[in-house]
Order: sequence, then C-alpha cells, then structure tokens
Amino acid sequence: MVFTSPLPSSSSVGLVTAAAAVRISSSSPPIRPPVPPNSRGARREGRGGGTSGNRGIRRRLLLAASTSSLLSSSPLRLLDTSSTGGLSASSRRPARAAEEVDDESQKEEDRVVRIFEETSPSVVFIKDILLVSDPKKRGPLPGSASVAGGGEEDVDWISSDDDGIAKVEGTGSGFVWDKAGHIVTNYHVIERVATDRTGLQRCKVFFQDSNGNTFAKEGKLIGFDPAYDLAVLKVNVGDKLRPALIGTSRDLRVGQSCFAIGNPYGYEHTLTTGVVSGLGREIPSPNGRPIRGAIQTDAAINAGNSGGPLIDSYGHVIGVNTATFTRKGTGISSGVNFAIPIDLVIRTVPYLIVYGTSVSNRF
Repeated sequence: MVFTSPLPSSSSVGLVTAAAAVRISSSSPPIRPPVPPNSRGARREGRGGGTSGNRGIRRRLLLAASTSSLLSSSPLRLLDTSSTGGLSASSRRPARAAEEVDDESQKEEDRVVRIFEETSPSVVFIKDILLVSDPKKRGPLPGSASVAGGGEEDVDWISSDDDGIAKVEGTGSGFVWDKAGHIVTNYHVIERVATDRTGLQRCKVFFQDSNGNTFAKEGKLIGFDPAYDLAVLKVNVGDKLRPALIGTSRDLRVGQSCFAIGNPYGYEHTLTTGVVSGLGREIPSPNGRPIRGAIQTDAAINAGNSGGPLIDSYGHVIGVNTATFTRKGTGISSGVNFAIPIDLVIRTVPYLIVYGTSVSNRF
C-alpha cells in the first residue's frame, strides 16, 4: 500500500517554526513581557504606549513560540507519518502481529494435515466376523447347526467373498507393527475370535493403499493378553504395508498435543485431536486386572477407535486407544479417554508374536 503527500515530521515542524521566530525577532523591537490587562502599565499602553502593528507582531511571536513548544513536547508525535506517507511503525504493529498469528495458525494446520496423511496408511479397520448362513440363500454352512437358530437368524449382512455367509459382530481399529504383517490392536476388539471354539469366527483387516483405495485381508490371531488388553494379528499383504512410527511414552508431558486415528462407529480413518490430559492413570483390563500408567486424553475415543494409535506431534505412536469414561448406558465419549502407554506395548508385543502370550501369563 502506497501513501502520497507525506506530511513533515513533528520535529521538523518545530525546528522550522523556531527558526522563523529567531529571524522575526532580529528585525523587531525587543519583546516585553505581557502586561496584565488591569495594571497601570496596560492602561498607559492603551493610551498610546505602542502601535497596533507592534502588538500584532508580538501576538504572532507568542503564538509561534507556543506552537513550537507544543509540537516538540506533545505525545502526538507518535502519530507521525513515515517517509512513504503511511502510518508509523508503532501503529502498523497490530496489523503485522495479526498476520503473524495467521501464519502460525496456517503452519499448525498444515502440520496436523501432514501428520494424518503420513500416519493414516498405517491404521487399519478390523471387523470381527461370525460366519453363519444367509437366510436369503438358504444354504446352510456346514457346522452351522451349532449356531443358535441353525443359520436361520435374521441378521444384518455384509457383502462377502463367501457367498454372503458373514455377519459383522464388532469393529475396531489397529495399526501396522512391522513389514512382516503383524497388526497390533486391543484384545477386546477380537475377544470373540480368541474365545471361539466353533471355527466360525473370522477377522478381516481393511487397509488403505497409497492411492487411498481400501482392500481387505483375513487376519490370523497369533497372540493376545487380556491382562494388558493387547492382541496381535497376522496378515499376508507382501510389501504393501507401511509400519507405524513407534515412539515412547516415557517423556510425555501433560498439555502436549496428541491425535487419535481410528474408525469410530465404522467411519474409517477418522482423526480427532486433543492434548495429554493426565499420566499414570489406572484402568481395568478385560480380565479385571488393572492396567497401570495409562495415558488420559481429551482426544475423542468412541466405539470403533479401540486398538488404534494415539500419536504425538511428530507422528509417533505413544499409546493404543483403549477406553472412554461414559455415564452408564450412554456410550458417549465424555472427553475422558485412555490409551495404553506404548512403552508397555513395546515390552509385550514381541512375546505375543513369538509365544502367543505375554510374560504376565507365562510366569
């Protein structure tokens, strides 16, 4: 923005006026101090002690001196214009500050978007599936007589490669642990698979490729520990997997930003944001044992988020989203949510992969 016709600065105005006053005074009669209007001298002057011209000059000199003094000492100098005719630096500061705030907000927004884009391909959607016969096809699945209703239940169906013999029992989230195809999730997400004795429970894992396309693979449960509410699935996907970046929960601080990615209510790859609200919390596990050191966050964790990653501002996994505190019967997140600390996960998962159970169950 360009401004024209800049005004002279207050200091230059004062100097010019003072110089004019000196030039005028050198050619004028000596200035006498003002005489009170009711004094004897004033009456003498009024009777002819001076000319009207001299009185006019004196008034102009007094006015010039007063103006010079006023301009040199007045705080109005802060409103001085710059050489470009615009407002001074001090008056432009609020506008610059607002621009800086906007820039910082844009950078923060870009950072969150980047974290999501880099992490979401590592997050999976897990469907716990019960194999039963589709009543529309009336083709009973062998062995389905052991299922209540003999395969004739009225259920909600999903499309399946098995001629529609799949019923969704539950959903949850998880994340890619390594390139070997191991997926970490909560035990309670796949609990029915872990306790199934009929061979009818299946688990499908849905991935998102680099182009944003979703594809599914069957997951094989290879290890779990109810005491820590952790489980590991194995899928065969080849080199399409992108493992999540694993961080640490040791140096977390209350107030730092965190983000949850998961599939709440089946809405895949949903991002919620918040802060670390508390540390060292204790929450119950599925088998009743307490899980100590849990992370509390106000990042929303709802049904379907379980098993997904809680990540920090660098995109590193710092916890496994596990539970939310709700009023009984509502099922609505209250803003008090919990995640299993990643340091506990790091100690547990290798045992689940190798032995199928953790140290807590082996000894």
